Amino acid sequence: MTQQAARPTEGAAPERRSLLRSRNFGLLLAGQTVSELGTRVSGVAVPLLAVGTLDASVFQVALLTALAWLPYLIFSLPAGILADRVDQRRLMVACDLGRAALLLSVPVVALAGRLTLGFLYAVVGLCGVLTVLFTVAHKSMLPRLVPADRLVDANAKLTVSQDSAELVGPTVGGVLVGLVGAARTFVVTGLTFAVSGLTLLLIRDAPAAPTPHRDRVPLRVEMTEGLGFIRRQPILRSILACTTTSNFFAMASSSIEVVFLLQELHATPALVGLVFSVSAVGGLVVGVLADRLTTWLGSARVIWVAMAVPGPLYLLMPLAQPGWGMLLYGIGLAAFSANAVLYNVATLTYRQRITPPELLGRVNAAFLWVCFGVIPLGALVGGTLGSQLGLRPALWICVLGTWSAALFVVVSPLRRMRDMPAA
Repeated sequence: MTQQAARPTEGAAPERRSLLRSRNFGLLLAGQTVSELGTRVSGVAVPLLAVGTLDASVFQVALLTALAWLPYLIFSLPAGILADRVDQRRLMVACDLGRAALLLSVPVVALAGRLTLGFLYAVVGLCGVLTVLFTVAHKSMLPRLVPADRLVDANAKLTVSQDSAELVGPTVGGVLVGLVGAARTFVVTGLTFAVSGLTLLLIRDAPAAPTPHRDRVPLRVEMTEGLGFIRRQPILRSILACTTTSNFFAMASSSIEVVFLLQELHATPALVGLVFSVSAVGGLVVGVLADRLTTWLGSARVIWVAMAVPGPLYLLMPLAQPGWGMLLYGIGLAAFSANAVLYNVATLTYRQRITPPELLGRVNAAFLWVCFGVIPLGALVGGTLGSQLGLRPALWICVLGTWSAALFVVVSPLRRMRDMPAA
């Protein structure tokens, strides 16, 4: 798989430059950067609104996180079928516009004096459903916009845009909450999704999704075809187990980290945003270098190295203290961000390359169903641990669990490989 990237030809450099000049990919990248900015802003605004305005408890904040991710457990497999059957671009546009309307409803309801935790739960949950549909379509659409040998670079650029938004978004979110209030901050998040939908509308000449002729099969069989494909691929099975374990414990810590920063480290909303922004530096740097690191280390080796090497730095997070000691939390998050970027770029590119195009939506959906489906469970476990044991002991359990996920790829066949097989 990596041999093409490791042996560039004389024409490789212009083609590498042309990826950013591609109209379709440029529009996709611009829209995703804007929407990711809104997502990062809302990631700070939602818990701050719940804690500061609605007096939510630790468990109630964790429940908000769980509701945001629960749709992956319920809707991922049907979303895969839908993404393989309909125009993926139009599906993504509809999801963006729907999320914009939901988020813009928050300041309207708050202005009317009717904002409650129940309403916030509903908005977060419905946005989660639309995010599932959008994510499956997005991951399935990219191989139609760029050549196969440019997928690592394309995935890396999209990831860099996400980390750039993460670098700026939390700080912007914290500042906006401090200036105009948490509810009014949702005006910004809603508008970013509207802009994303507009950029997707401008993508006109994307090749149509493959629609091969096939006999009708029962819906249950069609929903599980992606899982069946993964089950027949030993490398994909190891990757799925690693990602699932990491997501579970990472989300357990994520569900309590804002409360930890506010209550244990006495951070202000603006400082909470700044800590998350600092954490994005690791992912941003690694995202820029992802293509080169994959070529240097090897497309197989980079997966287990990315998971295992940054792990000790995660332990700095529960060691953080008020004041300058808060930087320890940011450094730990930066290490995890670097791990996530390099690992996700490598594993997603491999999945996109070896999966038949007509099955890609369902394979992506199966991955999301399992590895994102555990996220709401992880959020609830994090909230429970934080409530019963205290926030700092809960964080120790979470970061050790996150690092332990590396074992699935370290002891897998990947440990003895440099590069992934081509198919």
